[in-house]
Amino acid sequence: MKVAFIGPPLSGKSTLFRAATGSTPVNHPGMGEHLAVIKVPDTRLDWLFAHYKPKKKVEATIDCLDVPGFSHETAQQQTEFRKSLPSIRKCDALVAVVRAFDNPAVPAYRNRVDARADLDELMAELIFCDLETVATRIERLEKSLKKPTKTHEQEKRELELMQRCQAALENEQPITSAIKSEEEGKMLSSFAFLTEMPLVAVINVDADRAAEQPPFACPHARATIALCADMEEQIAELDPADRTAFLADLGVTDPARDRLIRACYDAVGLVSFLTAGGDDEARAWSIPRESTAVDAAGKIHSDIARGFIRAETVAFEDLKAAGDMKAAKAAGKVRLEGKSYIVQDGDIITFRFNV
Repeated sequence: MKVAFIGPPLSGKSTLFRAATGSTPVNHPGMGEHLAVIKVPDTRLDWLFAHYKPKKKVEATIDCLDVPGFSHETAQQQTEFRKSLPSIRKCDALVAVVRAFDNPAVPAYRNRVDARADLDELMAELIFCDLETVATRIERLEKSLKKPTKTHEQEKRELELMQRCQAALENEQPITSAIKSEEEGKMLSSFAFLTEMPLVAVINVDADRAAEQPPFACPHARATIALCADMEEQIAELDPADRTAFLADLGVTDPARDRLIRACYDAVGLVSFLTAGGDDEARAWSIPRESTAVDAAGKIHSDIARGFIRAETVAFEDLKAAGDMKAAKAAGKVRLEGKSYIVQDGDIITFRFNV
C-alpha cells in the first residue's frame, strides 16, 4: 500500500509524516516530494516471533509520500502541488491533514484556523483536477465517435459514464458517487481519479485535545481522526519503555500513529495474514479483503499459487490460546482450506504446494 500525505502549508502534514514513518524522509525525484516507509506494528507478529524464535521478523509496510502543501495563496505553491499529481495518482489512498491547533508562532493558512474550510478547499481542488481529466476524456470520445470504429459501442458506454462523472463532480460530489457497477469501476481504474481514492482525514489539534473525538467528520472521508502531530513526533522519538509510560500519563494505550495505520488499512480494504514456524522468519503479509487462499499464496510467490494444494490455517487467537501448533491441532483449531477459502485477518497459514 502507498499513501500520499496532502494538506495546506503549515498544517502539520510533514510533522505527521515524520512521526508516522519514524525516519528522515528520503528525497524523491520531483519538486518537494519525499518518500519514507512505515513498518506496520502487529502484536500478533511480535508473539509469533517470540514463540518460534526465527532469525528475523518482517513487518508489513506502507510506503508514504509527502508532497508540497496545497495552497491557492501563491501561484508557485499551487504549481508545486500540481507537479506532484502524477505521483499522488500512483497511490492507493490519501491522508489529508488540516490544522485545528492554536499556535501564534506558526502562521496559519489564509490567516485563520478553520479545519473544516481547509478540508472543503482541498476537496474542491481534488474535484477540479478530476474535472479536467474527465473533460479531456469526453472531448476525445466525442471526437472518436464521429467516425465508425470497432470500439464504437464501448466508447459510447464510456462517454455516458464520463458524462455522469462530470455531472457528479460539478455537483461537488466525488467520482465514486457516479459509479453504478463493478464493471464501471474497472472502466475508470486507469484514470486514477483523485476523488475515487480512499481518503483519511486527519485533524491536527492541540495536545490537550488529542485524546478527544474529532470535532467533526469529513463527509467524503472513510475515516476522520484527531491527533496532535507535534506530540506524535515526540512520542516517536522516545524509547519504547518511556513511550509506554508517556502514553499511560495521557490515558491512552497506543499512539495515534497506530490509529492512522489501521484507518488506512480499513480505507483501502486490506487484511493481514501471517507465516511462521520455520527457522528463517515470522512475517506479516497485507492482501485485499476477500482475497482467496490462492491469492494469498501468490502474494508470497507465484510458484506457490501455481502448485497450490492446501492451506493449513489457524486463527491467531486460537493458536495463542492453545499455546502451540500441536495443541491447536489437538483442539481441532487447525484447518486444511482449499483455493477458494477467503483469508481472514490474523490467519496463520502454511501453504502446501507442489511444482
